[in-house]
Amino acid sequence: MLKPALRLFAGAVAALLIAPTAPASAAPTVHTRTPVSASLSAYRVSGVYVAGVSSGAYLATQLQVAYSQRIRGAALFAAGPYYCAQNNVAQALYGCGDNLYPTYLSALQTYTRTWAGYGWIDPVSGLSGEPVYVFHGRSDTTVKRSVSDDLVRYQQHFGASVQYDNTSSAGHGWVTPYGTVGCTGTAAPYLNDCGTDPQNAFLRKLFGSVQPPNTGPLGGTLVRFSQNTFAPGGRAGAASMDANGFAYVPASCAAGSTCRLLVALHGCLQGHSRVGTAFVDRANLNQYADTNAMIVLYPQAVTAAANPNGCWDWWGYLGATNYPIKGGAQVETVMNMIRRLGG
Repeated sequence: MLKPALRLFAGAVAALLIAPTAPASAAPTVHTRTPVSASLSAYRVSGVYVAGVSSGAYLATQLQVAYSQRIRGAALFAAGPYYCAQNNVAQALYGCGDNLYPTYLSALQTYTRTWAGYGWIDPVSGLSGEPVYVFHGRSDTTVKRSVSDDLVRYQQHFGASVQYDNTSSAGHGWVTPYGTVGCTGTAAPYLNDCGTDPQNAFLRKLFGSVQPPNTGPLGGTLVRFSQNTFAPGGRAGAASMDANGFAYVPASCAAGSTCRLLVALHGCLQGHSRVGTAFVDRANLNQYADTNAMIVLYPQAVTAAANPNGCWDWWGYLGATNYPIKGGAQVETVMNMIRRLGG
């Protein structure tokens, strides 16, 4: 049946699984920047962090685990543990979105230790003490609560310092004060307004402290850059990635100040080809970037024959078994962007 598949891919799930939800009450005005075409430049980056929602959170975890010596923390919305799908679409569907199958958590932990021993990923010691924020909404039926519970257990098993927010009534999406979807809904563009600010919570977890966001006009530059430059063989499309990605660079970072780098990964059906710059504009990250010396990198996935909903590859749809480790096409493409930015 199509319904379980759509649930996992977090795409057309909105209309098929959950009754339409009334739009959120009037959200605050979101100030945006018009993208400027340019190449990515190098900056003085003091630390690299990852964040994502749904398939973006799965890819964020792959980056975090594969490069735990470089990635200093993660914020993960609506996802399960590392290598949950085990290169098997049925396991992805029924064990990592739904919970009809178990996640086989102990096996995932064993894979992690074994691969670290092979050098396919960084030593697991890199995860010890790492700050991790996990979010799961009580109205999320796309990724079940038990799946996110196992993400928390996985991270804690390797010594990460985890903050788990599982009290929100949110549906499946990225919760933001600039959301256009009601809190409990699961609908495009998957930006939910719950009257809360999880970005403040997870940035405090990752950074230790955070300054209030810029609620006025943004002071930085939104760069639109070619992702082909960073993809294996120079072809982003071959990795189911869009021709262009985005990066928000605060004026202070461009002027030479030391800044952190946050990689923000959208979910399925949430990339530029489907919702334009909605995630880039409304994720509530550029606002914090301006006041917290933080560059935000927004890589972009795109639809392909094996990936009709523009998800990130966390179950092996590209046909390669190395998708969650060093050398994986999307992992390395994003890491190449990080390296270029100075991270």
